[in-house]
Amino acid sequence: MSDTDSFIDEVTEEVRRDRLYMLLRRWGWVGVALVVLIVGGAAFNEYRKARSASQAQELGDAILAAMANNDPSERAAALQAVSAHTAGGDAVVGFLLSGALTEAGSIPEAVERLNAIAAQGDLPEIYRAIASFKSLLLQADTLPAADRRQQFEALAAAGAPLRLLAEEQLALIDVAEGDTQAALDRLQALRQDAEAGIEIRQRAGQLIVALGGTPDPIVAQQG
Repeated sequence: MSDTDSFIDEVTEEVRRDRLYMLLRRWGWVGVALVVLIVGGAAFNEYRKARSASQAQELGDAILAAMANNDPSERAAALQAVSAHTAGGDAVVGFLLSGALTEAGSIPEAVERLNAIAAQGDLPEIYRAIASFKSLLLQADTLPAADRRQQFEALAAAGAPLRLLAEEQLALIDVAEGDTQAALDRLQALRQDAEAGIEIRQRAGQLIVALGGTPDPIVAQQG
């Protein structure tokens, strides 16, 4: 390589360095900002995880302490003082509180708690369905059969998580209203339902017999 070529290479390399330094001076803050964002985001994520774990532990400890009360009224009072930081945690406390209120004989308050859970739109459907179902069971002697039927029919809609249990309750309403044939038809269909478990099928069969009917043989479902 000639001296001229060497000189040109040196000049070219120097120009490149100057350009690089100029770019760093102009845009270097972007890289720094990205690093800060990445590190800060990771730190915040770890903080959020730690806070969530801490809150969950606090909630669990508070629930255990409340449930340690043998008297249902005292247990209900203790649960009312428990505060949750998430919708799911609040629902868990609500279910436990409704159970304590039921044991204490405060059925209207228990129903109110369950209905509040059922109306909480940010909860998973299964939570709201269970709350509605338990609320209706508690109102078996106070809510008109027509109203209970309407709400159980909503819970028995296709794809609903408690569909089969709701169908079972609808059959019991049929019996209470004296419509034995409707109850038998519903119970026979329940026994043949592909999603029905052995316990539901057994209960349905026992009720069919109690109503004077004969359970139909269960037809194997085509897979």
